Amino acid sequence: MIKARFGGRLDTWIHTLLPFLFRREVNPNHLTVIGATISIAAAVAFALGRFPLGGFLLLAGGFFDLIDGVVARHHGRSTAFGAFLDSTMDRFVDMVVLFGIVMHYARAGQAVMVLVVGVVLVMSVMTSYAKARAEQVIPHLGGGILERGERIGLLAAGSILGWLEPILWILAAGTTVTALQRFTLAYRELERRPTATERSARGPA
Repeated sequence: MIKARFGGRLDTWIHTLLPFLFRREVNPNHLTVIGATISIAAAVAFALGRFPLGGFLLLAGGFFDLIDGVVARHHGRSTAFGAFLDSTMDRFVDMVVLFGIVMHYARAGQAVMVLVVGVVLVMSVMTSYAKARAEQVIPHLGGGILERGERIGLLAAGSILGWLEPILWILAAGTTVTALQRFTLAYRELERRPTATERSARGPA
């Protein structure tokens, strides 16, 4: 939702607020890797039960994930591999951070919270996977109440403010709904497309 509403203005805002990022040419892939590395540190902090630190590190890692694409476009360094790396690191960060939280609750013997975080992890991956698979056939599949930006923002806020457990319950429900929304949208879009048999019967365009 945030990305759909504000994504088009993001480049302008970052250029205005953070002009120092564009004074020298920087490899955007390096920014992607730095962000992922900081997020791994966040996962370790979560596993150790240091939730506020984990939240701040998660925001720091998210900052690098936010600017890498803007820097790439500014310097004309957008590449297919860069897009692949960014998407792959996003999935990796999602999984490793949630795994860190699972480790904390497992060590604390809180089986219910282990289950809740497990739901968040599985449904977050399913949301992203549904989009990736659908976009092999259709140009774009977005939508859903909790896209990645919202998930990271809620998780970081809950960790810093001491509301992690209620936020995890919200994320479990929200990611499940979002995954179902993506499946529904994919079904509608893919059903509109002609099958291979129909395209063959129509002949060349």
